[in-house]
Amino acid sequence: MGVKKKEKDIQPGSETNFFDRVYEVVRLIPYGRVTSYGAIAKCLGAAKSARMVGWAMNACGGREDVPAHRVVNRKGLLTGKHHFEGTNLMQQLLENEGIKVVDSQIIDFEEIFWDPMKEL
Repeated sequence: MGVKKKEKDIQPGSETNFFDRVYEVVRLIPYGRVTSYGAIAKCLGAAKSARMVGWAMNACGGREDVPAHRVVNRKGLLTGKHHFEGTNLMQQLLENEGIKVVDSQIIDFEEIFWDPMKEL
């Protein structure tokens, strides 16, 4: 992507649809970090649309350009893991990035949480 987008650049009503804007933000999540559905929604100016972000993540269907495994719920739980192929693929992808996961819960969630409102 190259250029980071600010919140004002990713507003509702832009020419791209909501799912595409979600994917733009998800592509910016750094390796070894995670964010939440709600943080993405808030960044997009749709704070009450965390569920729609979840739908977007489910719809991305294994697109390699969208690191969907880096999006978890607000408590650091891997609530979307059943949408990944295999029994533990989401956890394995996170662990490959050095993220510790126990019982579908990210350990030290607050330390590795990436807030797009602060980072973009």
